[in-house]
Amino acid sequence: MADMYDLVLVGTGFSSSFFLKEYLEHPSSKNKRILVLERGLMHSLKKRLQNKNGEISIDITQPRQTYISEADKPWVFDPNFGGSSNCWTGCTPRFMPNDFRMQSVYGVGTDWPVQYEELENYYVKAEKIMDISGPSDTPYPMSSPYPLPPSALSTVDKLLQKEYGELYISQPTARSTIPVNGRGACCSSAVCNLCPVDAKFTIENGFISLYEDLRVTLQYSCQVLSLETNGGMATGVIYRENGQEKTVKAETIVLGANALFNAHILLNSGDNNPWTGAGISEQTGIFGHFTYDGLENLGASSIISANGFMMYDGNHRSERPACLIESFNTPIIRNERGKWRQLSLFKFIFEDLPSEKNKVIRSDDPAKPEVIYQDHHSPYIQKGLDSLPGLIDKYFSFLPIENWHLDPSAQPTEYHICSTARMSNTKDQGTVDKHLVHHDFRNVLVLGSSSFPTVTPANPTLTLSALSIYAANHYLT
Repeated sequence: MADMYDLVLVGTGFSSSFFLKEYLEHPSSKNKRILVLERGLMHSLKKRLQNKNGEISIDITQPRQTYISEADKPWVFDPNFGGSSNCWTGCTPRFMPNDFRMQSVYGVGTDWPVQYEELENYYVKAEKIMDISGPSDTPYPMSSPYPLPPSALSTVDKLLQKEYGELYISQPTARSTIPVNGRGACCSSAVCNLCPVDAKFTIENGFISLYEDLRVTLQYSCQVLSLETNGGMATGVIYRENGQEKTVKAETIVLGANALFNAHILLNSGDNNPWTGAGISEQTGIFGHFTYDGLENLGASSIISANGFMMYDGNHRSERPACLIESFNTPIIRNERGKWRQLSLFKFIFEDLPSEKNKVIRSDDPAKPEVIYQDHHSPYIQKGLDSLPGLIDKYFSFLPIENWHLDPSAQPTEYHICSTARMSNTKDQGTVDKHLVHHDFRNVLVLGSSSFPTVTPANPTLTLSALSIYAANHYLT
């Protein structure tokens, strides 16, 4: 007889952990039994730093070994406790209000069933939990200020902010600017994927207490393969532990893996909705290198010091994508005597419209999804890339630029995996409803960027975390 739990939660990354926090705080969860199945292991920050320094050796599974694809597009993640919180950079801008209504405002893509105004309070809650550092003025409306003061801007950032005001801001970030809740202050050493001073919010430093709660059982090395279903409900979870398949029963099942594996679990479970797995996508980014005539730059207080929104929202989105600018403060120099600091590095990040040619499908291995990725650059993104030189001239020409150039090719990955179980008002438009409940299996929630109907240029982590709080709050009321 399989064990029975009130809640089985798949994964320990951002989406799962923010859902779990809201769930545990709700009065109705007082006597609940919760099982969390984590496919990887706990590799603490201390051990990861020791491993990087060569002091010890730990086996951290490489993501490319966990899925099948003939495409050269890499999908990057960390399949261990804390998920991508172990390797993210900590960038947390909000989405813009019009990101949620692309079809009704610009006639492209699709509208989200949930709107910015519905999520705003949950943005605030997620920002407080992560102790986000951010500016007082932003291009999106905020009902509450950021918890921590903003990162310092570079010289060029200050000139751009003076020119464009709230359209050019210190980047909102989970890299703390002052010591807070046991985290250090950002050391500006540009190694954020493995922060040496533990300044960046992670599941380990922010949420470890959730998994120590007496109501919660956490099992490692347990990869979920599929769901048991009966009569339109999911009755249990089938998983593999140390090579052996096991089953556990559940009242509610929450899929909090990434967009590759959420879709694959559903496909393995008999989900035949044509939207499930379809449209895997992310943003496209390209670096721009600028040199200046006599203008000394750098000196900001974080790896990515600012976000530019000048190319983001507007009527152009009916023809070409929004673009978010990231200003990098990595340790770089200009290789010319007397001009070492007379340079800037920007990244221009474009949104995408998910293509049905790109999809996750079942493979012969129930533990490994197959990814078909044919549209590397949609025509929509290509129009953005083609327009970029003119936009740079438009928005940056007031600076004393000596020269600038773009990298010859766009980034191979932005480290974000989106849109394989999209939210929609009806099942003929997507996989889950606006509260992230599966359209067919009404006791199954599918979290994370899997649910994004469109892919904005902004980093997804804050929004998917807010959505998890929103989904848990609704499901429990």
